[in-house]
Amino acid sequence: MCENIIKDGAWASGKSHKKNEANFVGKNESTIAMVDRRHFFASAAATGAVMLAAPALARGKGEFRSISLINKRTAEKLNTVYWVEGEYIPEAMEAINYIMRDWRQSLVTNIDRRTIDIMAATHNLLDCAEPFEIISGYRSPQTNAMLRKRSRGVAKRSYHTRGMACDLTLQTRSVWQVSSAAKSLGAGGVGRYRRSNFTHVDSGPVRDWGR
Repeated sequence: MCENIIKDGAWASGKSHKKNEANFVGKNESTIAMVDRRHFFASAAATGAVMLAAPALARGKGEFRSISLINKRTAEKLNTVYWVEGEYIPEAMEAINYIMRDWRQSLVTNIDRRTIDIMAATHNLLDCAEPFEIISGYRSPQTNAMLRKRSRGVAKRSYHTRGMACDLTLQTRSVWQVSSAAKSLGAGGVGRYRRSNFTHVDSGPVRDWGR
């Protein structure tokens, strides 16, 4: 298993890794490579596709979940398998937490696993290779308060401050398409923000808003 550390505000890896492992690429070509479990490649060969559904995910052999993200604010990218046969992979979860951090305050929190599952399942339904662009992931109370002063659309007790929400977009899919896919899962909240060109998803109560 690889040993991952945070160094000077960026991820660094203490060991070399194989070609097919998931990579986290930063602005200066710094990379975090996460170990993928032995079952993963056997599972991929067996299924031939990423098996994602939410919220009721089948439990059985040969299943895995992956997620592909880009944070253009920090020029970081992540493409990783984060769940294999009922087990969340710690290294992958840490990398997801990091890329979805509050970059303004350089603060990292644990992103709710249900939120990640909703994001991954939504992306799978959209059937595209393009990664989700993160508009806003975790927000510290300080950042949330600052954004509330700029926009009335920012909630005081936002799910972003609990690591339970993400605002995201795809260049090749409309807000309506992304939000409709997320809503069809019947899990959490879904908000449409067409003027700002992003969709909000969270792991709170089931609800939706926006046109």
